[in-house]
Amino acid sequence: MLGAAFDEIVQIRRSNRSFDSEVEVPNEVVQKSLERAILSPNSSNMQLWEFYWIQSEDEKKKFIPLCLDQYAAKSAKHLVVFVTRKDLWKERAKWNADQIKNQVIDQPDKYQTRMIQYYEKLIPFAYGYGFLGFFSLLRICISFVMSMFKPFVRMGGAAEQRIILHKSCALAAQTFMLSIAAEGFHSCPMEGFDEVRVRRELNLPLSAEINMIIAVGRGTEKGIWGKRNRVPFNDVVFVK
Repeated sequence: MLGAAFDEIVQIRRSNRSFDSEVEVPNEVVQKSLERAILSPNSSNMQLWEFYWIQSEDEKKKFIPLCLDQYAAKSAKHLVVFVTRKDLWKERAKWNADQIKNQVIDQPDKYQTRMIQYYEKLIPFAYGYGFLGFFSLLRICISFVMSMFKPFVRMGGAAEQRIILHKSCALAAQTFMLSIAAEGFHSCPMEGFDEVRVRRELNLPLSAEINMIIAVGRGTEKGIWGKRNRVPFNDVVFVK
């Protein structure tokens, strides 16, 4: 039963580039979809993301040129900007550790102790830079040496961290779009935008990066650009 319902949602979800101007999308639909997006899997539960919900007409007008005048942005009833926030790693690591500590009744058990140490010791090593990038170099050296003897996570510098953050944020974006489809509306993820100006408009620090901007509305027939074509299953799925 659930599989059939999910299959229907996946089939309905298409990138629609033209929305019906006469049909409003209730705020409750977007809020519920954002709440579901927050539940998405992400690396170490660090949740190094932020979602900026653009719903006022004045703000949407500002974002249309920033989205390069794409019709999906022009006709959208809502825009949601998905942002990675690498700079918040200390705050989020402390938050996670505090959540575990709040569950301790007397003394932390073995699992709680291990998880507290994970957020208080390993995460600072994984995300920190140190003086002149010392931690980044140390991560690379340790990964190189350890991987010679056994499978090991190849930790590195800023590039690897950015990849991890964008993967997590994209998972949240996909949950959001599937939720919008489940509520009977449509979306269009946009990668065409001026990141510098979007960051400035949202008053974000330089370390924040725009993952994607998603337009939301009631899709129209002309908003679907042809048949959904996919490379054949056997060309992309390999069973070992």
